[in-house]
Amino acid sequence: MYKIVLFLAAFFISESISTQQMVTDRPDQTESASTVLKGSLQIESGGYIEFREDDLETINQVILPTTLFRYGLFEGVEIRVLNQIGGAKSTSEVKSRTGIYDIEIGSKIQIFQNKNTHTQIAFLSHLSVPTGSPEITKNKIGTINKLSVSHLLSEKIGIGYNLGFNYFGTGNGDLTYSISMASAINAKAGIYLELFGELTAFNQHVSNFDAGFTYLITDNFQLDFSFGTGLNNGMNYIAFGLSWNIHDP
Repeated sequence: MYKIVLFLAAFFISESISTQQMVTDRPDQTESASTVLKGSLQIESGGYIEFREDDLETINQVILPTTLFRYGLFEGVEIRVLNQIGGAKSTSEVKSRTGIYDIEIGSKIQIFQNKNTHTQIAFLSHLSVPTGSPEITKNKIGTINKLSVSHLLSEKIGIGYNLGFNYFGTGNGDLTYSISMASAINAKAGIYLELFGELTAFNQHVSNFDAGFTYLITDNFQLDFSFGTGLNNGMNYIAFGLSWNIHDP
């Protein structure tokens, strides 16, 4: 219950603050419906520490760094590469599993933009290629797909939500969702609140909450910090990172 109270309190506080500039796909789980400008390279990198436990085991995971490269190929079209290094250790394992995760290659295509209604819609798809270290790789080609919608509700508040489907070669795949509200404290600092989760194998519902803070050092360089917790599961995480946009005019 305290998690719901925290969410509602922060929701109403966010009503009084205004928007900011640089659009990134971190630190929240919701991918924006915006693409980077043509000829622009945006690097979004950081660290992620997760603690997960259930009745059977405890799993600790550290990813450092996780780096997303976004390049504007055309107006409304970007190509993306995600690379991660890290490891995990569970109480059921003697040794930790460390190394390079499977690389993800994909694109984001903006399919709708209406300046009058301040609405954007984009489709994002990644191909997960089994290139990771033996202890970490899934050993299968997988797909990660999302439909992303963003609305500017006012000059003060923006909201985005995703609906997705992931499939890694076995089972029925997973249905994913997220909804995020973001606002700015001033021209440089911003906050967000988010609910996200998945329907694993279209059978088991996992629901989570997270929140975070961003700070613009310059118009093209941003720092972030976030934390999250499971609403119906034993997950907690903290993350930190930076984003840098390099534009070739």
